[in-house]
Amino acid sequence: MKATPKIKNSNNNIQPPAVVVKECIEEEGSDQRIDNFLFKRYRNVPKSHLYQLLRSGQVRVNGKRINASYRLQLGDIVRIPPIKTTEKNFSRQTAIAPSNFFAFATLYEDDALLVIDKPGGLAVHGGSGISFGVIEQLRAQNSSWKFLELVHRLDRDTSGVLLLAKKRTALVELHRQIREGLMDKHYLVMVGGEWHNAKQHVKLALNKYVTASGERRVAVSTGEHDDNKSMLSHTIFKLQKSWKNFSLLDAEIKTGRTHQIRVHLAHLGFPIIGDDKYGDFEVNKQLAKARGLNKLTRMFLHAHTLQITHPNTGERMQLQSPLPKDLQKFIDGLENQ
Repeated sequence: MKATPKIKNSNNNIQPPAVVVKECIEEEGSDQRIDNFLFKRYRNVPKSHLYQLLRSGQVRVNGKRINASYRLQLGDIVRIPPIKTTEKNFSRQTAIAPSNFFAFATLYEDDALLVIDKPGGLAVHGGSGISFGVIEQLRAQNSSWKFLELVHRLDRDTSGVLLLAKKRTALVELHRQIREGLMDKHYLVMVGGEWHNAKQHVKLALNKYVTASGERRVAVSTGEHDDNKSMLSHTIFKLQKSWKNFSLLDAEIKTGRTHQIRVHLAHLGFPIIGDDKYGDFEVNKQLAKARGLNKLTRMFLHAHTLQITHPNTGERMQLQSPLPKDLQKFIDGLENQ
């Protein structure tokens, strides 16, 4: 077996040390081993080095040392020390000047919460070749804040309401609401085909897997290869409007599984338009090449409404994000046909 090459300590091929990363574990990241979590996050770092960080206690969970077999739980805070990477990845890891950060639209803010309107095409956190996601940029823009963590996440190509906690007590309470099904999340999604049911519940077990190229995917469990990692998922779809070849749906997720809405709709034969993982690639290509109002270059999935109970006041809140211009433009094109 070919030995894993060691990273040489040379100024020619090592970037300056990165900052300490603290990441809060969300629902989809829970119940996975800490070593697997690190392998996925740092694909280009030798596993031997990551194991050494675990053994030496430099990687900690909730301020405590853990072993490699520890299973992460919802709300865990993982501390990751600065990890050196080779020159091969330097261009992707180089820090971005604050002047180049995205100007996020704030939907709501107080001492406990920050709610932003996330644009499509931007990852919520760094990793897998992405140095600065939403959370890293917000921390850099607000360096005086002592605490800022994602309460939940959105896929890179999904736009809309994104909730962050500015206090740990708020984070803990909001995660309790997620666990107990007290947080309502609604998405607007455009699918290919004519959807007929006014309201439809979809309950399916999902399995995660990795493709030969190393990409993460999710599939509906068929029963043939079931294992104890299958997770039940539940989405409620409501028809908003339909056209000849497209339908606009409201998707309410009752569970927060990875790619849940995307996999449910693809399984039903109504893939989300613009979805580059589970969609109809030929339709996506046609829409990307179209002109004017019929053009669409990204996935039509938008987190438009989030209902929570404020962690401090107990007030029920409804947070909303308007449909982005590119998605509204596509609807306008359908209306004008």
